[in-house]
Amino acid sequence: MTAADARLAYTETEMRSLLPSGWSIAAGQAGQWDARRRSWSIEVQDGAANLWTVSVAAADAAADRLGAFRRQLDRLERKALGRKSILTG
Repeated sequence: MTAADARLAYTETEMRSLLPSGWSIAAGQAGQWDARRRSWSIEVQDGAANLWTVSVAAADAAADRLGAFRRQLDRLERKALGRKSILTG
């Protein structure tokens, strides 16, 4: 098996350590590899119970696996912060 054929994966401990404060892994989620898209994804939940999909491409994770996961979480967190809240409408 070559490095290009290797599946990308993250442990629960790695994911939980990188999630923003108040976020969690969605119930029943373990993450999954999509061979066709060559990416790994998992659903996470923010503090307001909104579901978000974290998707990490194998090419992005080739040099820095945990850094690629963190960058995707950062993008989602910024997107979530831009959402209207139930308090402000």
